[in-house]
Amino acid sequence: MRKFENILIDLHKIENETAVDTGFATWCDAREDHPTRSEYRLYYPATTVSEVAAEGDLLVIGKLPDNSIIVIVVRAGTTFENNILWLFNLPDEGTQKRFTVQEIEEENDPELDFASRIILTELGIEISETDENYLEVMLEKFRGKFPTTRIFSAFARETLGDISAIDNPDKAVIAWMDRVEMLFRTLERHFVSERIKDGFEDVDTFISYSLSVQNRRKSRVGHALENHLEQVFTDNSITYSRGKVTEYKAKPDFIFPDIEHYYNLKFPDTRLTMLGVKSTCKDRWRQVLSEAARIEDKHLLTLEPGISENQTDEMVANNLQLVIPQSLHATYKPGQQSWLVSVQSFLQLVESRQLV
Repeated sequence: MRKFENILIDLHKIENETAVDTGFATWCDAREDHPTRSEYRLYYPATTVSEVAAEGDLLVIGKLPDNSIIVIVVRAGTTFENNILWLFNLPDEGTQKRFTVQEIEEENDPELDFASRIILTELGIEISETDENYLEVMLEKFRGKFPTTRIFSAFARETLGDISAIDNPDKAVIAWMDRVEMLFRTLERHFVSERIKDGFEDVDTFISYSLSVQNRRKSRVGHALENHLEQVFTDNSITYSRGKVTEYKAKPDFIFPDIEHYYNLKFPDTRLTMLGVKSTCKDRWRQVLSEAARIEDKHLLTLEPGISENQTDEMVANNLQLVIPQSLHATYKPGQQSWLVSVQSFLQLVESRQLV
């Protein structure tokens, strides 16, 4: 009999909510005293995670190098299920029930790619890549402060001078986002460490500072993505307007060819394009539907891997086309991949409308 400490992660309730609990599990042979038979069982106490698990859910149990285990419960047919199946290279059996055991050797474990890090972050597992070689450069360049997101995005691109948004815009977007994330975490770790050394007057001060760190992380990701896309459009000579007001005070992220043509009623609707940008969609993709009323068929660019078929079917029904960087297409099911549009294909569409 062996007893394991474990972490339980519940992705069961709703698409955009994650619950985490801790506990223990006991692995034993219920027929240990039988001379010829074995019957292994995993016992665990009731938790907030186990209480919401239901028949048909995906259950993943992983044993970690420190001999603890992680238990992931995922509701069937969700984006999270797609993500977990892809992350662990598990077969998608649909409604069929199957028990699969897979060993992942540490020495053969590849470097985590962009999609993998996004999924692990959603699981509450922080993969913080930093590079201290850039710290002194950033502290001097930005005078010991966080610069604006636009300035920081430009700096990140400068450190990857060999990436071309003309030759491969899909690769450029992912590479630039990867780099800005690494640089941000490097600078953030320095500032947070220094603040912790100074100490906090009371609990409220600590909570306030913690919330400010979390809010900064969330807000700068979306802005960085928009900044990088703006550079892609500029490099490819695509005209656009960013964040301009349309009907009902809505502000689409990008309008093509520009806001002046949008308000020119003599300009054909069919030559207008709008692009919403959300680093992750969740249920927020519906917000795009009410933006830019003149444009019936809307586009939304996201970095969210493996969105569920239920959600993409609903997008199709609402004339919303997903734009996904090419390297993330593999996280979607085969039936979805043929519908997805890459950044390169989107640029070609917009350019064709500008050239008419």
